[in-house]
Amino acid sequence: MSLKKRLYQSDIIVAPGVYDAFTAALAASAGFEALYISGAAIAYTRLCQPDIGLVTMSEVAETVSLIRDRVPTPLIVDADTGYGNALNVQRTMRLFERAGATAIQLEDQTFPKRCGHLRDKSLIPAAEMAGKIKAAVDSRLSDETVVIARTDAIAVEGFEKAIERARLYAEAGADLLFVEAPRSREELMRVTSALRDVRPLLANMVEGGDTPLFDAAALGDMGFRLVIFPGGIVRALARTAQDYYRSLAANGTNEPFKDRMYDFKGLNELIGTDRIIARGKQYEGFSGK
Repeated sequence: MSLKKRLYQSDIIVAPGVYDAFTAALAASAGFEALYISGAAIAYTRLCQPDIGLVTMSEVAETVSLIRDRVPTPLIVDADTGYGNALNVQRTMRLFERAGATAIQLEDQTFPKRCGHLRDKSLIPAAEMAGKIKAAVDSRLSDETVVIARTDAIAVEGFEKAIERARLYAEAGADLLFVEAPRSREELMRVTSALRDVRPLLANMVEGGDTPLFDAAALGDMGFRLVIFPGGIVRALARTAQDYYRSLAANGTNEPFKDRMYDFKGLNELIGTDRIIARGKQYEGFSGK
């Protein structure tokens, strides 16, 4: 079943954030139905920079390609603002699809954008964003590729304007709607009440962000069909890596930390080294017969 069709099934889809082939492979092995390639997570890990529009289209496309080479799981790709106007959006759509994207998310912020849970965001006109959504729909290579329209209007124009924008983006052809940063359970319920019969809805869970945290079952009961946890893996790894480096600096050895890490053999088992080497040996000494 395609991701687009799956969005209309009753059970909510949980998509964890990933930022490279390693985290994607680990997430896929945990059994998730879809993975979310987070622009913020790429900025944090590849640039050690905040999510303020510094990641480029080519950097994301390369990330998608490397992940797709490793995992078959559907990939939801954060394309920020589409990296420009409607024509840029069309190029982004084609490039990301060829790289292996299953869904592409576009937002209505001005460029450079900000993380949806940072302050002082600004928006492009709703009609301009609707045009970008239409451009994405018109240029996709497959009708099964999901176009996600995100609006950051709650923090800028207010709740009702955010709903108006989401409805307009649906009319432009968006397959999935993402109203960013509702501030309460009541606002989450207002989103689903207003839009659940328009298009499937996405919820975003950010630890320490503006939206209160709920588990997938609760969000499904509210009426959301997809929930993403985009930056959780970075926050988890950051804490673990900080503890590791502090331990090594203090002790001059990894011995005190060894119960919290894989050894060499364990890591190679995790990534399938023996399996990959065996696959390569199948092509040794090919005679052409």
